[in-house]
Amino acid sequence: MTTEPGPWWRSAVIYQIYPRSFRDTSGNGVGDLRGIIDGLDHIATLGVDAIWLSPVFTSPMVDHGYDVADYCDIDPSFGTLDDFDELVARAHDRNLRVILDWVPNHSSDAHPWFVESRSSRDNPKRDWYHWRDGTPDRLPNNWTRAFPPDEPAWTWDARTDAWYLNLFSPEQPDLNWANPEVRLAMADTLRFWLDRGVDGFRIDVVHGLGKDPALADVPEEVAGLPAVALIDTELTHDYVREIRSVIDEYDDRVAIGEVFLLESARIAKYYGTGDDELHLAFNFPAMFGPWEAEAWRRNLDGAEEHFTSKGFQTTWVLSNHDNPRHRTRFGGDEAVARAAAVLLLGLPGTPFLYAGEELGLEDAEVPPEAIVDPSGGRRDGCRAPIPWTIGPGHGWASPGTWLPFPPEADEHSVEAQSADPSSTLALYRRLLTLRSASDALRLGGHEIVHDHDGVLAWRRSVGGTDDTNGADDVLVAVNFTSEPVVFEGFADWNSLVSSHPDRAVAQVVGGHMMPDEALWAAPPR
Repeated sequence: MTTEPGPWWRSAVIYQIYPRSFRDTSGNGVGDLRGIIDGLDHIATLGVDAIWLSPVFTSPMVDHGYDVADYCDIDPSFGTLDDFDELVARAHDRNLRVILDWVPNHSSDAHPWFVESRSSRDNPKRDWYHWRDGTPDRLPNNWTRAFPPDEPAWTWDARTDAWYLNLFSPEQPDLNWANPEVRLAMADTLRFWLDRGVDGFRIDVVHGLGKDPALADVPEEVAGLPAVALIDTELTHDYVREIRSVIDEYDDRVAIGEVFLLESARIAKYYGTGDDELHLAFNFPAMFGPWEAEAWRRNLDGAEEHFTSKGFQTTWVLSNHDNPRHRTRFGGDEAVARAAAVLLLGLPGTPFLYAGEELGLEDAEVPPEAIVDPSGGRRDGCRAPIPWTIGPGHGWASPGTWLPFPPEADEHSVEAQSADPSSTLALYRRLLTLRSASDALRLGGHEIVHDHDGVLAWRRSVGGTDDTNGADDVLVAVNFTSEPVVFEGFADWNSLVSSHPDRAVAQVVGGHMMPDEALWAAPPR
């Protein structure tokens, strides 16, 4: 029996959906809301608690939804507001929360606000964006944008002879959050979706909202980095508190921030006092680190130091829509990818799964002529469509898809994996079933109990141990090596689940671990 101290997101597992790549039902080669509705049973059976949708708002799709032209409507390629309302209702029927991806740092240049802003220097919305006077041959500062890389973060607008700021593409002008009217308008967009039953928001590049009015040059030694990774001002915290206050007008909602700063100490500042800024912030260092015991020990220590010790809930991510899937990152090794799943769901904090990792997907090979990512194709591979069935089309309504399918799509389809009790999908289902039944895994802290010979192990517990079923005392152990190892101290513990399909459930561990194996074990009954 489990307990629920605190809000739901503290014990939740959140499943990210990239809507364009989930499932197409309309025949246009792009995933849609009805495809997500059709996939809800798969998601519910998987055992997660919430779904996060990458942007579905009206957009010209220069950056595939992260360039928003209307914050209060659904892009026709995904469906309608009625489809969205049905999705929320059906998700809630399955006890799945729904989180939207909200993009407050910038809009599309096709948004009516920017169309007005660039129409004349004296337009009432001129100050809704960052404009600077000058000449076409002299940039306002040395900032560079995210894509295309190494290009200035400024675009000259000949209509009014001025520069406008764009930290991403020229089609994504930055909103000026120093303008109170912008903040009020954006707050209304939050309320629009909260009133429709949305359970929270993942807030895109939230750390970039506050810009120092001076817009000064960045130091020369970091001038080649995208400016969005360098901006981190005290002004932003005022804006985040305003955002949080709007979300707190509604019960039981969550604010999750993409704070793309690679230092955990800086990320932790966006929790504020713990009850006035973000509920959760993505902690990314683990997603970029190697598959090594020492590196993951540092990740655990860093999470404890910067988040847990301050009362903040940390987050864990292996894959997402902006970075290679973890199986690809770890060299395509299926055993390592499975071990990573056991590790992820055994960590203290809130884990995020990226749709398709439960199938063991790798990145697709995208030929040059098929590249659609404005960053130059860097993110196309991880955004490949989800294969649902065996055979041509893989369950999509269209003969062609906006990106090619990942490798071995038949073998890694939902249909094939569902029929195989040793599949990666079966492993994720077992992990999530065990996690949902264990207070230790959902809510407990951790204590490192082994950290040498390439094996990292920690003990999860809450409220003491449970001598009847071991549910409140769980050992998580990961062998990061390709050799069998033995570690002492837990020889008589019984396996609950292993990344290795040959390890039997309830088998005495005996201190032995197979190569590239991760497992959960319980004390003897």
